[in-house]
Amino acid sequence: STGASPQATASGAPGTSEEAGAPAWSRVNLGFVSAYILVHGGEAAIVDTGVEGSGDAIAAALTGIGLDFPAVAHVILTHNHGDHAGSAADVLDRAADAIGYAGAEDIAGVTAPRALTPVQDGDSVFDLQIVTVPGHTAGSIAVLDPAAGGILVAGDALGTSGGAPTLPGAQFTADMDQANVSVVKLGGLTFETLLVGHGEPIESGAAQQVAALGAAG
Repeated sequence: STGASPQATASGAPGTSEEAGAPAWSRVNLGFVSAYILVHGGEAAIVDTGVEGSGDAIAAALTGIGLDFPAVAHVILTHNHGDHAGSAADVLDRAADAIGYAGAEDIAGVTAPRALTPVQDGDSVFDLQIVTVPGHTAGSIAVLDPAAGGILVAGDALGTSGGAPTLPGAQFTADMDQANVSVVKLGGLTFETLLVGHGEPIESGAAQQVAALGAAG
C-alpha cells in the first residue's frame, strides 16, 4: 500500500467499555487507510498511525470518544509500511508516556522518537493478544482484543471488499504464500469484528468468513 495526504474522518463503534462508557473501538478513517483506537477502562491503545500527517486526525478521534493523548498508553504498529507507521513519531511524541510496539523484523523500518518494543506471537499488551502474521511484511502482526465479543485488528494481513474479507494485495506483499498461511491462522481465532487497514469493518461473524477465505486460498 502507498501513501497520500490524509483526509480523515473518525467513526465510532457500537461496543462500549463497561468501565468507562467509551467505545470499545473507534476507527480513524484516513480515506484509503484506517487506524484504530481500542479502549479499556478509560485507557487507550492506538493500532497503526496512518501516513505522515495523520496525528491531528487521531487527536480528533480521541476527542470524539472523550479521551486525549495522555490516555494513550500503547501504540501498536501492525507493520512498517508508511501508510500504517508514517505518523508513528508524531503520535509517540504526543502520547509521551506511551510504549510503542512492532514485530521485531519490522522495527528497523519505523521512524520513532524512542525505541519500540518487539512483540512475538502470544504476547499480551494491554490485555490484547499479539498474533504474528508474516507475509505482507516479515514482521506483520495482528491484534486480538477478546473483549466486546472479540475484535481483530488485522493491519494488512487481510482487507475487506463488499462486506467480505480479502487477501492482502499481492503488489505490496512480500510473500503471498506466507500471507495465505497467516490468513488460515487468523481464521482459527475467535472474534466477531474484523478491522483492517484497507476496507470497511466487518462487525459480525468475521472469524467464520476469514476461515472460509483461508480454506479457499
